[in-house]
Amino acid sequence: MYKYLFTPIKINQTLIKNRVVYPALGMLYSYDGKLNDRYYNYFNEKAKGGAGIVTVGPVGVDFIGSGIVVLSLKDDDAIPSFKKLTDIIKNGGAKSWIQLFHAGAYSHPILINGQQPIAPSPLFSKYSKTTPREMTTQDIKTVQEAYANAAYRAVEAGFDGIEIIASAGYLITQFLSPIKNVRTDEYGGSFENRIRFAKEVIALVRKRVGDSYPLTIRMAGNDFVEGSNTDKETSQIAKAYEEAGINAINVTGGWHESKVPQLPMDLPRSAYAYLALNIKKTVSIPVMASNRIASPDIAEKILKDGYADFVSLGRVLIADPEWPKKALEGRADEIRPCVACSQGCTDQVFSGLPVFCIGNPRAGFEGERIISKTDNPKNVMIIGAGASGLEAAVTAAISGHKVEVFEKDNKIGGQLWIAGAPPHKQELSEFIRYYLAMIRKHNICVHLNTFVDLNLIKEKNPDFIIVAEGAEPLVPPISGKDDPDVLSAWQVLKENPLLGKNVAIIGGGAVGLETALFVASKGTISPEILHFLFTYEAETVERLRELMFQGHSKVSVFEMLPQAGKDVGKSTKWILMDNLKRYHVKIITNAKVSSISRGIVKYEKEGKEEELKFDNVIIASGSKPVQRISDLLKELNIPFVSVGDCIKIGRLNDAIHGGFLAASKIT
Repeated sequence: MYKYLFTPIKINQTLIKNRVVYPALGMLYSYDGKLNDRYYNYFNEKAKGGAGIVTVGPVGVDFIGSGIVVLSLKDDDAIPSFKKLTDIIKNGGAKSWIQLFHAGAYSHPILINGQQPIAPSPLFSKYSKTTPREMTTQDIKTVQEAYANAAYRAVEAGFDGIEIIASAGYLITQFLSPIKNVRTDEYGGSFENRIRFAKEVIALVRKRVGDSYPLTIRMAGNDFVEGSNTDKETSQIAKAYEEAGINAINVTGGWHESKVPQLPMDLPRSAYAYLALNIKKTVSIPVMASNRIASPDIAEKILKDGYADFVSLGRVLIADPEWPKKALEGRADEIRPCVACSQGCTDQVFSGLPVFCIGNPRAGFEGERIISKTDNPKNVMIIGAGASGLEAAVTAAISGHKVEVFEKDNKIGGQLWIAGAPPHKQELSEFIRYYLAMIRKHNICVHLNTFVDLNLIKEKNPDFIIVAEGAEPLVPPISGKDDPDVLSAWQVLKENPLLGKNVAIIGGGAVGLETALFVASKGTISPEILHFLFTYEAETVERLRELMFQGHSKVSVFEMLPQAGKDVGKSTKWILMDNLKRYHVKIITNAKVSSISRGIVKYEKEGKEEELKFDNVIIASGSKPVQRISDLLKELNIPFVSVGDCIKIGRLNDAIHGGFLAASKIT
């Protein structure tokens, strides 16, 4: 079905069975630089899932460039544990790769025992919030030798290939960048000098591993940082890498400190494939495309259209390690989606916590969360077809139980429909696609438009009940909340009603801000219309920008706290706030709304009472658990468990993981 995706290809002399690459991703499953069972179990799933290459990393070449939380191959003592890992990956059917890493100025002093990081130049790093020490010539030689030594250890550990990281703003990127490298010696100034460090690293590693050994590099296709390298310069960099001895190039987006989104939902699927094509036009070695390649159809198109020779699938293979296997077997609809939310991966890493996946309860827990076939099948009743109920239903069915799902609405999905309504959040609807496919696969009986009461429960007489009745909007005690022009955020996101020219939103948390973006975008032009108008130069660039970001309604958000978006993820909050500015959303903080009357919102700010007139007022003050069924079940002698928001209002991962755990414990 996917001819190009599953065609073998060589890197140097090594044959790779398909074009799917799992790249290096920081997981934080240990804090001592060492591998452990959690890593072994994690990579075992990746290898068995069908990827052609599974990359371990980042792996530090020395301490000052990696610190305590990054895996390390800085000495020979680490070789046996990595040998165990390469055996696991190879036994799973994949080629084992390792990414050699040095953070340079991106090293955090707290993670390197208070030492000062080293970098090409002593320039303050916004990422690590510190000023590194300028590397001496001896430092340069020492670090280069560390790369070569780590490469030798990687070969000893049985890795099939080595990747050097020269992207994301780390050490090699810092040498390449004219804004990070202001040296006046042979390693700074001209392009030839700035690339010297990287070329010497490649040469040393190549000498240590031999001519026939696969050596690849991960590079930025565009730094996306003002004054640094763009895609005009990166093709020249790639050509230099090829000449230095690199056998394949993995092209990603920009730096960690870039103000252009690199990973979240705002980034369209495969948006950076053009960066891979830019490199591929210049070099004759294989090129890998990266970032937001979510589906096999997109991956196949990238290969078929000549953008790249491989697709690099990072978080996609966290969400579903069997993505390649399912695609190969014609089961693409069964792929558990990565929705690019960043909550379980990027947000976790930025918080110094282990990676998990909101949509895959087993990711990071492969050794403990195992679904086993039951010897005692039971009739299981699931009440509610939101995320938690659906995950519980699928897990129970896989375990061998007979499952029936009861939903009061006319379709499955619950709050997923609401969560996926705002701009750039449509990826969340992929969960509905997935659960529909799993319902069909496991012949799960779903009863829609069905209100569950005691009579129905007694009639069905199940052996076990999982209650997932969800939540409802929380309406604050504000005078006038029942006025006809007052709506809930849920109503607006679900029904998309006609709204007036001036709209107020009460509540500046995640739901309020996403609702504000949804309302402000109503009446703006679509990407297709923008493309048409731009192609035919029908409007000026300035006018096109207005049409993109000025819609039908002006939106104001009232938030009682000093800052809005307190519950928005660390790695995506800046993107949401930037978009709100683009759509001219006004955010009024430290504002406590006291009343609503015929569109007039009265509020207190800094001890003064003020008022503003609006056509519509939307209340986005959160939600509260619904526990109607839970209370009724206490009268019956049927074992049950409640999951999701009906216990406590949480995030999507609480719902999905809760449903999985509840179903896996049915005995």
